[in-house]
Amino acid sequence: MAVVAIALLWPGFGAGASALGDANERARRYVLQTMREQRIPGLQVAVIRDNQLVLSESYGLANVENQVAVTDTTRFPINSATKSFTGVAMMQLAEAGQVDLDAPVSRYLDDLPEAWRPIRVRQLLAHTSGLPDVVGPDGMIDGLPEAEAWKAVKLRPMQAPIGARYRYNQTNYGLLARIIAKQSQRPYERYMAERQFAVVGMPRTTFGGSYDLIANAATMYSYSPRGTMAADDGDRLSHWYYEMPPSLWSGGGIQTTASELAQWLIALSDGKLIGADAVRRMWIPEKLNDGADGAWAAGWPVLASSPHRQLAGIGGARAAFVVYPDDGLAVVVLTNLVGANPERFIPEIAEIYEPALRTRAR
Repeated sequence: MAVVAIALLWPGFGAGASALGDANERARRYVLQTMREQRIPGLQVAVIRDNQLVLSESYGLANVENQVAVTDTTRFPINSATKSFTGVAMMQLAEAGQVDLDAPVSRYLDDLPEAWRPIRVRQLLAHTSGLPDVVGPDGMIDGLPEAEAWKAVKLRPMQAPIGARYRYNQTNYGLLARIIAKQSQRPYERYMAERQFAVVGMPRTTFGGSYDLIANAATMYSYSPRGTMAADDGDRLSHWYYEMPPSLWSGGGIQTTASELAQWLIALSDGKLIGADAVRRMWIPEKLNDGADGAWAAGWPVLASSPHRQLAGIGGARAAFVVYPDDGLAVVVLTNLVGANPERFIPEIAEIYEPALRTRAR
């Protein structure tokens, strides 16, 4: 089943090269075993150790029916993991003095319902705004066209008092895209292309959903009954389609490769995108009104804040990356199977490269 595209073992590891080679081989075996057990058609994996890409490989099929192999250039949607990129964009604007994360959203956007106006920018990033969601179980709310759905959501009541609790929704990131566009004087996707993708060197990274024509994109699959997230439907593999209109690209629209995503994480650590203090602040969990930590920081789910931090990007039940900043480690796994949930097995890969994580993860 596996088609290995590339494997990188960077020079300069000296006596550690043998140990790293052993870790890479164990990681390969584990990934292949997981693919067999979960029946994942295609997958890319990348591992960063001490800010260097030490493993980048591709396995399986990007398109099952035509037997098209996954390569290192195959694009995978990362869906909601895009929010981490948007978080970085907001920190860039904050560093430049173009956005105050503690300011009310109404400072930057005029056409808001009165109940929305006091929400702080950082509360959008951390899903503590209490806003109603512009997306429902089957796409835009009530099956409305994109523009009409945005009009309709403004008429809905708040889901919670501002800052009272974490509640994930896409309205937050649609508003953030508008702030980025207004303050940078360019569309969200152009800002990202110029200020992040071009800076890092990500020529294959783009935006779109399963209905868009994107060259070299992996086909998405599911074992659930068509169009549902229901229980496993045996061995019946079918296509998975999802709606991703441009107004939601900031919350779920990026298509990329594991190696380019890894290079973005390295650039983030190297200070090429934002400064070290901005990264530190971006990864602090947002406080709720009662003083408790929320589940998210500024665009990043916080999986663990002590004793060693774990920050993530998780999307579509098929793509994830986890950063272990205190351990000099990050792991990226992109798949084309809805329900693969790589965030659940990435810790096993991480433990191969940093055994001390085993005791912390239990």
